[in-house]
Amino acid sequence: MDVLGLGADPVAGELICSAKGCRAEARWGLLWNNPRLHTPERRKVWLACDDHRTHLEQFLGARSFWKQTVPVTELDHE
Repeated sequence: MDVLGLGADPVAGELICSAKGCRAEARWGLLWNNPRLHTPERRKVWLACDDHRTHLEQFLGARSFWKQTVPVTELDHE
């Protein structure tokens, strides 16, 4: 999965949480898709810090978008 541009700081090379206003380092990749827009195999990625992981999973889950959460170390950063 390419997470370039999804919370990535191109200068520092850091992955930043996708929660509004949060600047914490991301530790989790939340994989999701909108079945009305995306093919079943497509995955979009939101990044989450430990504090916002549950909230973002619940937000995506309430819309039936959330698929899986993985550590950022398992994401393809290319």
